[in-house]
This record gives sequence, C-alpha cells and structure tokens, in this order.
Amino acid sequence: MRLGKKMGVVAAGAALALTLTACAGDGAGSSNENATDGEATEGGTIGVAMPTETSERWIADGNAVQAGLEEAGYDVDLQFAGDDIPVQTQQIDAMITGGVEALIIAAIDGTALTSQLDAAAAAGIPVISYDRLIRDSENVDFYVSFDNYKVGVAQATALLYGLGLTDEAGEPTGEEGPFNIELFAGSPDDNNANFFWDGAMDTLQPFFDDGSLVVPSGQTAFDQAATLRWEQERAQKRMEDLLTSTYTGGEELHGVLAPYDGLSRGIITALQGAGMGGDTIEDGLPVVTGQDAEIASVKYIQDGVQQSTIFKDTRKLADQAVIAAQAYLAGEEPEANDTETYDNGVKTVPSYLLEVDTVYADNITELLVDSGYWTQDQIDAGQA
Repeated sequence: MRLGKKMGVVAAGAALALTLTACAGDGAGSSNENATDGEATEGGTIGVAMPTETSERWIADGNAVQAGLEEAGYDVDLQFAGDDIPVQTQQIDAMITGGVEALIIAAIDGTALTSQLDAAAAAGIPVISYDRLIRDSENVDFYVSFDNYKVGVAQATALLYGLGLTDEAGEPTGEEGPFNIELFAGSPDDNNANFFWDGAMDTLQPFFDDGSLVVPSGQTAFDQAATLRWEQERAQKRMEDLLTSTYTGGEELHGVLAPYDGLSRGIITALQGAGMGGDTIEDGLPVVTGQDAEIASVKYIQDGVQQSTIFKDTRKLADQAVIAAQAYLAGEEPEANDTETYDNGVKTVPSYLLEVDTVYADNITELLVDSGYWTQDQIDAGQA
C-alpha cells in the first residue's frame, strides 16, 4: 500500500463538493479522483478500526478504506482486532490518544465502545460507524452500511427461489411443498444480524403460514438460531446437532437459511459429512444461502455446492466512509439517505445505505468478474 500525501481541509472540502455530487447521482461515487484538487497542507491521520483479519471481507474493507483515505490525502492508522473486544477498545483508545482527526469503526460488539466514544467526543473527533451500528451512545455521528433489512429479504428470496416456491423476483410459482428448512442467524452482538433476520423472516412468514415451509427442529427464534461472532465452527456444530436431533429417522432437509458465507461453508461441511443429499445441489444437497461473496463460497456456487450469496460491494462502502470523513473534516455534514431507521438505543443515527445484489451461478461473471471484484482465475482456484 503506498503512502498517501498529506492534504489540508481546503483540498478535502473541494473534493467533498465533487464527491457528494457523485454520491447523490449513484450512491457509490468515488472520492479518489477528485481528492487532489486544491492547495496541499496538513491532512492529519484518520483511525480505522476493523473487527478481524480472519474474514477476507474485513481485510478487503480495511484495505479499501485505507486506500481511499490515502488517495484523499490522509495518513491512516488501520488496526484489526482479531475479534477480541478488549483489543479493539485498546486500539481505539490509542488512536484517540494519538490525536486522530476522525474515527471509522466497524465494531466487534456494538455495545462495548461507550467510553471510547465519550473520549472521542470530548476530543472533538467525529465517529463514523462502519457497517455495524455502534449502539448505546449519543456520540455516533454517522453510519455507512447496506440496506440490511433488504439483505435479509434477498437471502430469504434466494432460498425460496432455490426451493422453487418463487421465481427469482420473489413471485410465487404455485409450488406448494411442504419443504423442510432450518434457520441460522448472525451474531447477537452485531446489530445488523437482527435486520438480516427480520427481513428474512418477514419474507418467509407467508410460506410458514400456508404450510409451504416447515422448520422440523422447531428452532424459529433469533436466540435459537444466532451464531456468536459469526463463527464457521459454531455453525457447523449446530448443523451437526440439528441433523442428529431431528433428521435421523429418514426426514429430508431441503434448505438452510444462512446469513453469511463462513456459516454457509460450515453448514455445508456438516451436511456433506452426514451424507445429507449428496455433494452438490443437483445431487440433492440442501439449498444453502449466504452473504459477502467470499471467494471460497463463490467457488462453491460456481460448482453447484452453495446456492447463492449476497454481494455487498465493499469498494462502494469504503467510498462512502471516505466521503463522510471528508465532510466532517471540511466542517460539513455528510449526505444521509436514511434518517429514520437506525436507532442505536440513544439516538437515530443519520445513515447512508447502499443496495446489494444476489449472486447465483449464472450471474457470477456479470456481478463479480466484469466488475473487477474477483477474477475468473481466483474463482476457479477458490482463493484470492
């Protein structure tokens, strides 16, 4: 990663005017190409706190935010916390003590940063909550994310489409089932997990009501389906337990709602290990959804093992974080396209939300390769 040159608030303000115009046009305008307009002075350092390096998604986010900020003229203190809450709080404390100009934080636990945000506010440091909403603090200035309720809708629609209950657009086909499914949710300390769950359950509920869908385990509450820290191993163990407790009498499992690709792969490992329907969907493997377009899961989708994933283009999200940081450091308010949805328990946080796409085997090239997110060689190899 090359070092960015420092640039002052005058330059940031000039860039901001252009980038906010681009943002209003398509919701994903890049700040980079205009960031060098104006007179160069001191730009300062921005702290970027990411939850973990164990997920390729967060590595991509951290690198994209760093690149965008450096291109805009700022130095960057990028830290990954290894999914360790005390480590992340210490990292953010050090950023504040070190005098960063702004903070961009993807929290491990959205309720664990109140004292850090109080210290940031006392120091006049704006806080941008990145993808995971920070809760229980009035000192969250802005939130950049995707429309997380719609992510859940998209996941459930993909499951229904894979089962044949709806077409790709979510319109009922007349198929009646019943189909047996099991439900997985994300980490209970991640505010997004609730939005994913609500969007999915609202979409699936009519099919539960008419008997087209059945959950044989009876585990239909968020607390029963939640997967702490989004850990693949926990999802695999829970799927194994479900198969042992519910499917040893010849019962057939047709689909699994999985809200993240890491969980999806753990679930698939459990299903294949139990001989549940074969090695691919064509062979009878249950339909399994996902999220984040991780390369290993994209390879699974290409090979007919995983049915779908939700593509959240982290490059666009990083652009929005850069735009918001530039706005604050230019003495402006960043543009929000949602000022009602994201109540963090203390305040409704102004937000900029991006749209998502659903990836199936037949649109991998269009969505992921043609856009430059992954190359075909990477997908074929199953690794970046």
